[in-house]
Amino acid sequence: MTKTFTDTEFGEVTIHFRSIASAIRVSVGTDGRLRASAPKFTPVAAVKLMVNTHRGKIRDLFKKSIAPTLYAHGQQVGKSHHIVVVPVAATLKTSARTQGLNIIVRLPAGESVTSPGVQRIIRDCIIDALRREAKAHLPRRLAQLAAQHNYHYERVRFSHAGTRWGSCSSTGTISLNIALMKLPDELIDYVLAHELAHTVHMNHSTAFWAEVRTLDPHYTLHRRQLRQQTPTI
Repeated sequence: MTKTFTDTEFGEVTIHFRSIASAIRVSVGTDGRLRASAPKFTPVAAVKLMVNTHRGKIRDLFKKSIAPTLYAHGQQVGKSHHIVVVPVAATLKTSARTQGLNIIVRLPAGESVTSPGVQRIIRDCIIDALRREAKAHLPRRLAQLAAQHNYHYERVRFSHAGTRWGSCSSTGTISLNIALMKLPDELIDYVLAHELAHTVHMNHSTAFWAEVRTLDPHYTLHRRQLRQQTPTI
């Protein structure tokens, strides 16, 4: 069972109630939201109290988790979007929306673009922008590579939560993380090659890597470079 509440500093907090939990614990998810796990029947008020009394530690969690993807004015997002921060009156609420190829962030006076709550609002908009980019680019590129090298898959689906760039099921469904749109084209192609090779070998055997090499002769270099990146949005 899950419940949510909104904190004035950290934004939406999701509570997961688990029978095996022995205490309240908090973490920052890959989507930049604060999550809490708690024993069953824990009052929501108890989780709120825990957040209030550990704000310093929670701020440190956010700093560690969002530092690689801290969004700011002028920053490029994906292949074609840019963030534009527009100052507005202090009486207005922070908001973000996509306008053409710009992600317009309306930031009230006194608010900081680096605060967890503002970053969450920006990140929600960025997820939508990256999903549109991914749907426009990745299926077409995957189909090109498959046709060139005679591979077959059933369908493509998209995700953003998790630590994997992609996966391939035994039924031929290739799942791709929309965060791929943050990567250079050669690393995107490496991930697509990796998943296409899994349509032949559902393992990481010598034969599998030989398949990857047929699509990407420089796969060992690209594999090392990908390890330096993170699919966190």
